[in-house]
Amino acid sequence: MSERKKIINCNVTDPNKILPFQYPWARVHYKTGVANNWTPEEVPMQQDIELWSKQGEGALTEEERRMIIWNLGFFSTAESLTANNIVLSIYRHVTNPESRQYLLRQAYEEAVHTDTFIYICDSLGLDPDEVYNMYLTIPSIKEKDDFVIKMTESIMDPQFQTDTVENIQKFVHDLVGYYIIMEGIFFYAGFAMMLSMLRQNRMVGVGEQFQYILRDETTHLAFGADLINTIVEENPEIWTPEFKQTIIENIKKSVDLEVAYAQDSLPRGIMGLNTEIIKEYVEHIADRRLERIGLEKLYGSNNPFPWMSEIVDLKKEKNFFETRVTEYQTGGNLDWD
Repeated sequence: MSERKKIINCNVTDPNKILPFQYPWARVHYKTGVANNWTPEEVPMQQDIELWSKQGEGALTEEERRMIIWNLGFFSTAESLTANNIVLSIYRHVTNPESRQYLLRQAYEEAVHTDTFIYICDSLGLDPDEVYNMYLTIPSIKEKDDFVIKMTESIMDPQFQTDTVENIQKFVHDLVGYYIIMEGIFFYAGFAMMLSMLRQNRMVGVGEQFQYILRDETTHLAFGADLINTIVEENPEIWTPEFKQTIIENIKKSVDLEVAYAQDSLPRGIMGLNTEIIKEYVEHIADRRLERIGLEKLYGSNNPFPWMSEIVDLKKEKNFFETRVTEYQTGGNLDWD
């Protein structure tokens, strides 16, 4: 294969010269992201503010409040972690220009997601120290963050280079930690919880924003899987049985951590949600992620939330509770469940 076709370590293609495209899929993901553009301030929060402060009949239960706060606590700092991975490391090593164009788009979306949690905290009058320190004070959240930080430490080293087979393996290992585990597994139990509330017409402003974040994450995940698969295709010597087993073990561990987080977020079942159904869902999406990068599935669990497809696959229609008209776009390679 010509060096021109390398998505990393390319010494031939000028990274400033985007045409002609060598990886059309990267361009598709970029255009999908642009078509899905949104900002949190477009979403009205008055109904949420009233419900959050309501007392008595129809008010949020303590279990509902806990679930919301736990998810805000995880997502609020996780979005910053993912943005740092893009800006400080992945962009430096991915030398293909159209892939870099997508990474810039993704970095913008991560900034929007970070702004979303600022908007939610401000609207609901939440204590930002409580929410933004939960990755330190709540063990189940801290364990998830620590796991991803540990998995991605190689590419965060400013001296790291993808100049050997071993280092290319490390790069792919860390990309799996970032794209497949953080964005593809650790986010999705939270999406199921928060969007279940949206389906119950409760906290609809927060739910709508999680809905848009999910729509963005489907594209992030699709790009990440395509990036990983392309690096493996161009560097097949890295894809050893031992390396594949390491990735499988990391994904198994991520499932265990996510189930523990679900138990912590939902100590008692609410709205048809409990730890067992979340476990089934996390196992199902873990199988999907494994297959997406060419590995055998582990669990064989069914999808208990088939309605999640509606969140991504709507065209131009009113959203679920008619807060506003939204143009929904889908890409051809999304992996929402």
